[in-house]
Amino acid sequence: MTPLVGTGDLSQRDALVGGDVSVPVGGEHRRYVDLDAAATTSATAGVVRAVQEFLPWYSSVHRGAGAKSQVTSARYEQARESLLRFVGADPTTHLALFPKNTTEGLNLIAYRLGLTRDDVVLTTAIEHHANLLPWRRHAQVRIVDVDRSGTYDVDAVVAALDQRPTPRVLAVSGASNVTGWLPDLAGIAAAARDRGVLVVVDGAQLVPHRPVDVAALGIDVLVWSGHKMFAPFGAGGLVADRRLLADGEPFLVGGGAVKAVSDDEVVWADTPDRDDAGTPNVVGVVALAAAAEELLAAGERNRVHEDLLVQALDDELGTVPGLRRLGPTSGDRLPVAAFVIDGMPHAEVAHRLAREHGIGVRSGCFCAHPYLSRLFGLTAGEVQQFHDDARADRTDRLPGAVRVSCSSATPLADVATLGEALRALTAGATRPVVTAGQGR
Repeated sequence: MTPLVGTGDLSQRDALVGGDVSVPVGGEHRRYVDLDAAATTSATAGVVRAVQEFLPWYSSVHRGAGAKSQVTSARYEQARESLLRFVGADPTTHLALFPKNTTEGLNLIAYRLGLTRDDVVLTTAIEHHANLLPWRRHAQVRIVDVDRSGTYDVDAVVAALDQRPTPRVLAVSGASNVTGWLPDLAGIAAAARDRGVLVVVDGAQLVPHRPVDVAALGIDVLVWSGHKMFAPFGAGGLVADRRLLADGEPFLVGGGAVKAVSDDEVVWADTPDRDDAGTPNVVGVVALAAAAEELLAAGERNRVHEDLLVQALDDELGTVPGLRRLGPTSGDRLPVAAFVIDGMPHAEVAHRLAREHGIGVRSGCFCAHPYLSRLFGLTAGEVQQFHDDARADRTDRLPGAVRVSCSSATPLADVATLGEALRALTAGATRPVVTAGQGR
């Protein structure tokens, strides 16, 4: 068998499949400038190579004695080991599962913890909807609010942890998908651990950019998506303390999750098989493991490059007339920035960047409506109007911002291109008619 992964420098655009795609701009074609990494990323050449090398051996796992099934099963279990190593987890105490993305993983763990309406889950105002709505479905939710800069500190979390009743779970994002802000995860997790509160981390934005050591941090559950870390083949990662999933009924039920079934009884399989019903997405899992191995190999190179991207974004956006940043613009951050431009609707800015400059960004509220409402300083009445407009499909009235986001494969030159484009947009060029809408 060939190796699981290839190697490569992820700070180079050419490492990405499709990094040289051209798009029509005016009467010519230009290289597409992808500044939407917080939404999703293209695959690296190494990830695609790992998938291509595996495909001839593809079969179903744990189902057959044939050579292909044996190879596939071995590769699947090898991927579990890769994920545990990737996030610093001990295989004797933690296990790895493969939900299709962060959203599914958080829904799975919210269900599997057996929460009741008497339980409290502590979360924060910066969260993506994926780390708010599953908890609301099963328990009471307590929110740590943000200050005027759009951030919170460990003391705010401690105060919320010490309110009664004591939360059963602390569910936090490792990094904001809106502003790129990084909370003090070590301090937050330590405070929760000292109070016997389970720590669940939405790592969708954090894991692709920074090393995470769940054992050192005391994280009980970490969930993330492959499609945000160069493995867009439909698999994500969930690493959890084995004890949390040892008992109880699984989130999805069906073949593979059982030892025995009769007309009136089910004997559930042991973990992790219990939470692995159905034929899994082995191709996606191979891609996810390959991306994890590549990121591990890249080490500090990616961090150095991304710090340069943060500085470049700050420099370029700071030169655009009428541009107002949302959230913190100092301290440790990912290369992500959200902003509005005076007199220009967010959808129009995104549309013109795409049509006139071949630049892909995102506009809207980024599946973080409570956070954007705070960043905009909306009153309760304005939030209600937001909801009323949404119900009536009056999308042109909905608030929103523009978000640019980079990965470790984003060239610094692309940020300079963005700055030039934004300055051109604000210089008074004729504006096209834009159909209103929001990307999320």
